[in-house]
Amino acid sequence: MPAPRPEHSLVPRPRKVSARPGRFTLTPDTGIRAYPGAEGAADLLRTLLAPGTGLPLAPSATGRIVLALDPQLSGLGEEGYGLTIGPDTVLLRAARLPGLLCGVQTLRQLLPAEALSAGARRGGAWTLPCVEISDVPAHPWRGTMLDVARHFQPVSYLRRYVDLMALHKLNTLHLHLTDDQGWRMPIAAYPKLTGIGGHRSQSMAGPPGGPVESFDGVPHSGAYTTQELRDLVRYAEARGVRVVPEIEMPGHVRAALAAHPELGNDPSRRLGVWTKWGVCDTVFGVHEEVFDFCRTVLDEVMDVFPSPYIHVGGDECPTTEWENSPAARERAAAEGLPDARALHGWFMGRIGAHVTERGRIPVGWAETGTELPPEFTVMTWRDPAHARAAARRGHQVVAAHYRATYLDYAETDAPGEPLTQPGPPVELRTVHGDRSLTDDWEPGDAVRLLGTQAQLWTEYAPTPDRIEYQTYPRLCALADRAWSGGGDGWPGFLARLGHHTTRLDALGVRYRPLTPRPLTAASPGTAPTS
Repeated sequence: MPAPRPEHSLVPRPRKVSARPGRFTLTPDTGIRAYPGAEGAADLLRTLLAPGTGLPLAPSATGRIVLALDPQLSGLGEEGYGLTIGPDTVLLRAARLPGLLCGVQTLRQLLPAEALSAGARRGGAWTLPCVEISDVPAHPWRGTMLDVARHFQPVSYLRRYVDLMALHKLNTLHLHLTDDQGWRMPIAAYPKLTGIGGHRSQSMAGPPGGPVESFDGVPHSGAYTTQELRDLVRYAEARGVRVVPEIEMPGHVRAALAAHPELGNDPSRRLGVWTKWGVCDTVFGVHEEVFDFCRTVLDEVMDVFPSPYIHVGGDECPTTEWENSPAARERAAAEGLPDARALHGWFMGRIGAHVTERGRIPVGWAETGTELPPEFTVMTWRDPAHARAAARRGHQVVAAHYRATYLDYAETDAPGEPLTQPGPPVELRTVHGDRSLTDDWEPGDAVRLLGTQAQLWTEYAPTPDRIEYQTYPRLCALADRAWSGGGDGWPGFLARLGHHTTRLDALGVRYRPLTPRPLTAASPGTAPTS
């Protein structure tokens, strides 16, 4: 069966595509004419295409690839674009630069897949199909969360991760930087956070709670430098991706308490960085020193990350330590709270107020959708109904139901798959068919639904190979749903994905093939192949 025209295999699917006769040919003499404000998109196009095509795509006042910003194109919003490819000219227009950056990714996908592979066939001529595309995303928040606290990943891999996100028009990298098992961001006032909290003695070798818990005996360490994080932010911004940092509190803080026991409910206790998976029962205390610490940390986080959104965790916070602490109970009484359990909402309110005072928006994981302070943007993950409950309460909402967006679960229960989060699989079709974004919401609630994102908690994904096997092609499905609403349905997406995997192959993505050979059957250091 012949391959479909490339405009019919785009992922995510554009809102409107009209094929035209003919082809546009790129040669070593083809130049780019970038009008004022479009220079960043021209630089990106040049940067992305040069390694695979060998084409210089030099700036030219008479260039046949034309990139232009036109604020009058108000219907395109922040990230929409219009692309017209004729035999003689390529015209890419948008109202804002992010729209041009999205259009650049469409141009990449319209080229032969080998153009994505560095050095595959350098020089010569390359062709684009003549086509007209008008494209606007369905949702402004289209993201993925990568947990680098459980298993640290070098910044070089984070850049690759961003590049693959941008190819699929995902615009938010939620970077989970701290947890019980590690603290990965340096804080100048608290060097022990990475000096002690960035190292654990070993890692659990299987799921927690079994009759016999085993450990690998291998130390695990890692932390970024401030400069690496600043550079990552700039790298991502040039590709239309914002980086949203997450610093967990008041639970998921064992690594911080290992470095600074004075922040705990029993300051005399000495703890190590946690080596297990699951939820640790140690939490921050509620004395003022804790809030001084949190404010100092968040101020540095906000200095490094310009994102309007700052994630402060808030989930899975056991309150047993507070209930058993005379100091915590006294604090609850002094604040007029009914009991020590209510300290969670009070704690999040104080932290959220600090973030908003700095002109940012606090984000938190919602257990029910209705427990976080009103200024929070909430990520609902336990039940799809919680997203609507949060919206009705007035929150901005990111729907992240774990049964449709958590990629740390296996994609299938087929034998031979690698160890993953215990639980039923999250299938490719389930990700694409997530109803959280399409249920019949009241208009007043629907406007508060920002979008969705995938999650990859890395207890069972320690390496880039495993991360990509767990992530792709399911992240393609989420990107399609978040951008276009999955308008051509499951059969249409699956047909497009079948060709799109040739692009993933060209980029060396170690995805789980559509007709898979399990990862465990691959030779060491090699990717599964389709």
